[in-house]
Amino acid sequence: MASGGNVNDATLPFESFGISHRGCVRLLNEDSFLMDPGGGLWLVADGMGGHDAGEVASATIVEHLATIGVARSEQELLARFEDRLARAHEAIRDMARARGITIGSTVAALLAMNGSFACFWSGDSRVYMVRDGGIAQISRDHTEVQELLDKGMISPSEARNWPRRNVITRAVGVGEEIVVDFHQGRTVPGDIFILSTDGLTAHVEEAEIQEAVARHPPETVCAKLLETVLSRGATDNVTIVLVRVCGQSQPILSEAGAIAAGRGAP
Repeated sequence: MASGGNVNDATLPFESFGISHRGCVRLLNEDSFLMDPGGGLWLVADGMGGHDAGEVASATIVEHLATIGVARSEQELLARFEDRLARAHEAIRDMARARGITIGSTVAALLAMNGSFACFWSGDSRVYMVRDGGIAQISRDHTEVQELLDKGMISPSEARNWPRRNVITRAVGVGEEIVVDFHQGRTVPGDIFILSTDGLTAHVEEAEIQEAVARHPPETVCAKLLETVLSRGATDNVTIVLVRVCGQSQPILSEAGAIAAGRGAP
Protein backbone atom coordinates (compact mmCIF):
# COMPACT_ATOMS: atom_id res chain seq x y z
CA MET A 1 0.00 0.00 0.00
CA ALA A 2 1.28 3.46 -0.86
CA SER A 3 0.89 6.83 0.77
CA GLY A 4 0.98 10.00 -1.28
CA GLY A 5 0.54 13.71 -0.97
CA ASN A 6 -0.21 16.60 -3.28
CA VAL A 7 0.63 20.10 -2.03
CA ASN A 8 -0.29 22.77 -4.56
CA ASP A 9 -1.39 26.37 -4.06
CA ALA A 10 -2.16 28.87 -6.81
CA THR A 11 -0.28 31.56 -4.83
CA LEU A 12 2.93 29.52 -4.86
CA PRO A 13 5.21 29.00 -7.86
CA PHE A 14 5.53 25.24 -7.36
CA GLU A 15 3.52 22.14 -8.15
CA SER A 16 4.59 19.07 -6.21
CA PHE A 17 3.58 15.52 -5.38
CA GLY A 18 5.12 12.77 -3.27
CA ILE A 19 4.51 9.06 -2.90
CA SER A 20 6.03 6.25 -0.81
CA HIS A 21 5.64 2.46 -0.80
CA ARG A 22 7.29 -0.33 1.17
CA GLY A 23 7.87 -2.33 -2.02
CA CYS A 24 7.40 -6.03 -2.66
CA VAL A 25 10.02 -7.48 -0.31
CA ARG A 26 10.51 -5.36 2.80
CA LEU A 27 8.11 -5.78 5.73
CA LEU A 28 8.48 -2.17 6.89
CA ASN A 29 8.78 1.12 5.07
CA GLU A 30 11.78 2.97 6.49
CA ASP A 31 11.47 5.86 4.02
CA SER A 32 9.93 9.24 4.84
CA PHE A 33 9.31 12.40 2.85
CA LEU A 34 8.39 16.04 3.41
CA MET A 35 6.86 18.66 1.11
CA ASP A 36 6.62 22.27 2.31
CA PRO A 37 6.21 24.53 -0.76
CA GLY A 38 5.43 27.58 1.38
CA GLY A 39 8.72 27.12 3.18
CA GLY A 40 10.56 26.21 -0.01
CA LEU A 41 11.59 22.74 1.18
CA TRP A 42 11.16 19.19 -0.09
CA LEU A 43 13.04 16.09 1.00
CA VAL A 44 13.20 12.31 1.04
CA ALA A 45 14.95 10.17 3.66
CA ASP A 46 15.80 6.47 3.74
CA GLY A 47 16.38 5.10 7.23
CA MET A 48 18.60 2.22 8.26
CA GLY A 49 19.11 0.27 11.44
CA GLY A 50 16.76 -2.71 11.37
CA HIS A 51 13.48 -3.37 13.16
CA ASP A 52 11.83 0.05 13.54
CA ALA A 53 15.11 1.96 13.91
CA GLY A 54 15.37 3.02 10.27
CA GLU A 55 11.79 4.19 10.24
CA VAL A 56 12.44 6.27 13.35
CA ALA A 57 15.62 7.78 11.88
CA SER A 58 14.01 8.99 8.66
CA ALA A 59 10.94 10.22 10.55
CA THR A 60 13.20 12.17 12.91
CA ILE A 61 14.65 14.10 9.97
CA VAL A 62 11.16 14.94 8.71
CA GLU A 63 9.96 15.99 12.17
CA HIS A 64 12.85 18.40 12.65
CA LEU A 65 12.77 19.87 9.15
CA ALA A 66 8.99 20.31 9.28
CA THR A 67 9.60 23.14 11.77
CA ILE A 68 11.59 25.20 9.27
CA GLY A 69 8.83 27.79 8.85
CA VAL A 70 9.03 30.65 6.34
CA ALA A 71 12.38 32.36 5.91
CA ARG A 72 12.72 35.95 4.67
CA SER A 73 15.87 35.39 2.62
CA GLU A 74 17.80 32.61 0.94
CA GLN A 75 20.50 32.89 3.59
CA GLU A 76 17.97 32.49 6.39
CA LEU A 77 16.41 29.48 4.66
CA LEU A 78 19.80 27.80 4.35
CA ALA A 79 20.63 28.58 7.98
CA ARG A 80 17.33 27.17 9.19
CA PHE A 81 17.81 24.03 7.13
CA GLU A 82 21.33 23.45 8.42
CA ASP A 83 20.20 24.03 12.01
CA ARG A 84 17.27 21.58 11.80
CA LEU A 85 19.34 18.94 10.04
CA ALA A 86 22.09 19.22 12.67
CA ARG A 87 19.47 18.83 15.41
CA ALA A 88 18.07 15.74 13.67
CA HIS A 89 21.60 14.32 13.42
CA GLU A 90 22.11 14.68 17.16
CA ALA A 91 18.66 13.29 17.97
CA ILE A 92 19.36 10.17 15.89
CA ARG A 93 22.76 9.75 17.56
CA ASP A 94 21.11 10.01 20.97
CA MET A 95 18.66 7.26 20.04
CA ALA A 96 21.48 5.09 18.73
CA ARG A 97 23.43 5.46 21.97
CA ALA A 98 20.33 4.67 24.03
CA ARG A 99 19.62 1.51 22.03
CA GLY A 100 23.24 0.46 21.62
CA ILE A 101 22.92 0.12 17.84
CA THR A 102 23.84 2.05 14.70
CA ILE A 103 20.97 4.13 13.34
CA GLY A 104 21.04 6.53 10.45
CA SER A 105 19.26 7.86 7.41
CA THR A 106 20.07 9.18 3.99
CA VAL A 107 18.63 12.53 3.00
CA ALA A 108 18.12 14.32 -0.30
CA ALA A 109 16.62 17.80 -0.04
CA LEU A 110 15.64 20.67 -2.30
CA LEU A 111 15.42 24.28 -1.11
CA ALA A 112 13.98 26.92 -3.45
CA MET A 113 13.36 30.64 -2.99
CA ASN A 114 13.53 33.87 -5.01
CA GLY A 115 14.55 32.06 -8.19
CA SER A 116 17.41 30.20 -6.50
CA PHE A 117 17.70 26.57 -5.48
CA ALA A 118 20.03 24.48 -3.35
CA CYS A 119 20.18 20.70 -3.12
CA PHE A 120 21.69 18.85 -0.16
CA TRP A 121 22.31 15.14 0.16
CA SER A 122 23.96 12.49 2.30
CA GLY A 123 23.94 8.82 1.31
CA ASP A 124 22.48 7.36 -1.88
CA SER A 125 19.13 9.12 -2.13
CA ARG A 126 19.20 11.26 -5.26
CA VAL A 127 18.17 14.57 -6.79
CA TYR A 128 17.59 14.89 -10.53
CA MET A 129 16.73 17.96 -12.57
CA VAL A 130 14.86 17.98 -15.87
CA ARG A 131 15.32 21.17 -17.90
CA ASP A 132 14.65 21.79 -21.60
CA GLY A 133 13.90 18.12 -22.11
CA GLY A 134 17.20 16.87 -20.68
CA ILE A 135 17.79 15.13 -17.36
CA ALA A 136 20.82 15.51 -15.08
CA GLN A 137 21.67 13.88 -11.75
CA ILE A 138 22.55 16.73 -9.39
CA SER A 139 23.52 14.60 -6.41
CA ARG A 140 26.43 12.17 -6.32
CA ASP A 141 26.01 8.93 -4.39
CA HIS A 142 27.94 8.49 -1.17
CA THR A 143 28.56 4.77 -1.67
CA GLU A 144 31.48 2.38 -1.84
CA VAL A 145 30.65 1.56 -5.45
CA GLN A 146 30.69 5.27 -6.45
CA GLU A 147 34.13 5.64 -4.88
CA LEU A 148 35.36 2.65 -6.90
CA LEU A 149 33.89 4.18 -10.06
CA ASP A 150 35.57 7.51 -9.32
CA LYS A 151 38.93 5.75 -8.95
CA GLY A 152 38.44 3.83 -12.19
CA MET A 153 38.64 0.50 -10.37
CA ILE A 154 35.35 -0.81 -11.80
CA SER A 155 33.27 -0.04 -14.88
CA PRO A 156 29.66 1.24 -14.88
CA SER A 157 28.49 -2.19 -16.06
CA GLU A 158 30.32 -3.86 -13.17
CA ALA A 159 28.87 -1.33 -10.73
CA ARG A 160 25.31 -2.40 -11.53
CA ASN A 161 25.92 -5.85 -10.04
CA TRP A 162 28.67 -5.04 -7.55
CA PRO A 163 28.11 -7.10 -4.34
CA ARG A 164 28.45 -4.07 -2.05
CA ARG A 165 26.73 -1.55 -4.32
CA ASN A 166 24.24 -0.63 -1.58
CA VAL A 167 26.85 0.15 1.10
CA ILE A 168 26.71 3.88 1.83
CA THR A 169 29.61 5.92 3.16
CA ARG A 170 27.65 8.81 4.68
CA ALA A 171 24.36 9.16 6.54
CA VAL A 172 22.63 11.53 8.92
CA GLY A 173 23.03 10.28 12.49
CA VAL A 174 26.26 8.40 11.80
CA GLY A 175 29.58 9.85 12.93
CA GLU A 176 30.45 12.76 15.18
CA GLU A 177 29.83 15.44 12.56
CA ILE A 178 27.16 15.54 9.91
CA VAL A 179 28.61 15.67 6.40
CA VAL A 180 26.46 16.64 3.43
CA ASP A 181 27.22 17.77 -0.10
CA PHE A 182 25.33 20.55 -1.84
CA HIS A 183 24.74 22.19 -5.21
CA GLN A 184 23.28 25.64 -5.84
CA GLY A 185 21.83 27.28 -8.92
CA ARG A 186 19.03 29.36 -10.41
CA THR A 187 15.58 28.02 -11.24
CA VAL A 188 13.82 28.54 -14.57
CA PRO A 189 10.05 28.18 -15.02
CA GLY A 190 9.45 24.65 -16.23
CA ASP A 191 12.30 23.11 -14.23
CA ILE A 192 11.39 19.78 -12.67
CA PHE A 193 13.21 18.26 -9.69
CA ILE A 194 12.90 14.57 -8.80
CA LEU A 195 13.96 13.47 -5.32
CA SER A 196 14.04 9.73 -4.68
CA THR A 197 15.35 7.01 -2.43
CA ASP A 198 17.39 4.23 -4.03
CA GLY A 199 14.33 2.02 -4.30
CA LEU A 200 13.48 3.94 -7.47
CA THR A 201 16.89 4.04 -9.11
CA ALA A 202 17.55 0.36 -8.42
CA HIS A 203 14.87 -0.48 -10.99
CA VAL A 204 14.38 2.57 -13.23
CA GLU A 205 16.89 4.20 -15.57
CA GLU A 206 17.39 7.96 -16.00
CA ALA A 207 15.92 7.84 -19.50
CA GLU A 208 12.72 6.30 -18.16
CA ILE A 209 12.40 9.03 -15.54
CA GLN A 210 12.95 11.67 -18.20
CA GLU A 211 10.33 10.15 -20.49
CA ALA A 212 7.71 9.95 -17.72
CA VAL A 213 8.34 13.55 -16.65
CA ALA A 214 8.03 14.83 -20.22
CA ARG A 215 4.59 13.34 -20.72
CA HIS A 216 2.67 13.70 -17.47
CA PRO A 217 1.87 16.02 -14.51
CA PRO A 218 3.65 15.35 -11.17
CA GLU A 219 1.02 13.09 -9.61
CA THR A 220 0.83 10.89 -12.69
CA VAL A 221 4.63 10.77 -13.02
CA CYS A 222 5.00 9.53 -9.44
CA ALA A 223 2.25 6.94 -9.88
CA LYS A 224 3.69 5.62 -13.15
CA LEU A 225 7.24 5.42 -11.81
CA LEU A 226 6.02 3.58 -8.72
CA GLU A 227 4.01 1.20 -10.90
CA THR A 228 7.15 0.46 -12.92
CA VAL A 229 9.21 -0.23 -9.80
CA LEU A 230 6.56 -2.57 -8.38
CA SER A 231 6.29 -4.43 -11.69
CA ARG A 232 10.05 -5.07 -11.54
CA GLY A 233 10.05 -6.54 -8.06
CA ALA A 234 10.54 -3.48 -5.83
CA THR A 235 13.27 -5.03 -3.70
CA ASP A 236 13.43 -1.98 -1.43
CA ASN A 237 11.18 0.77 -0.13
CA VAL A 238 10.60 3.43 -2.77
CA THR A 239 9.84 7.12 -2.28
CA ILE A 240 9.49 9.76 -4.98
CA VAL A 241 8.92 13.51 -4.65
CA LEU A 242 8.50 15.58 -7.80
CA VAL A 243 8.61 19.40 -7.85
CA ARG A 244 7.75 21.51 -10.88
CA VAL A 245 8.71 25.20 -10.97
CA CYS A 246 5.69 27.03 -12.36
CA GLY A 247 6.89 30.63 -12.16
CA GLN A 248 9.30 32.92 -10.37
CA SER A 249 10.24 31.50 -6.99
CA GLN A 250 8.95 34.26 -4.72
CA PRO A 251 8.33 33.33 -1.07
CA ILE A 252 5.04 33.74 0.73
CA LEU A 253 5.92 35.57 3.93
CA SER A 254 2.55 35.58 5.67
CA GLU A 255 2.30 31.87 6.36
CA ALA A 256 4.01 28.60 5.62
CA GLY A 257 0.99 27.10 3.88
CA ALA A 258 0.22 23.42 3.61
CA ILE A 259 2.83 20.84 4.52
CA ALA A 260 2.70 17.17 3.58
CA ALA A 261 4.78 14.42 5.10
CA GLY A 262 4.47 10.69 5.08
CA ARG A 263 5.66 7.20 4.35
CA GLY A 264 4.02 4.11 2.93
CA ALA A 265 1.88 1.82 5.04
CA PRO A 266 3.88 -0.93 6.79
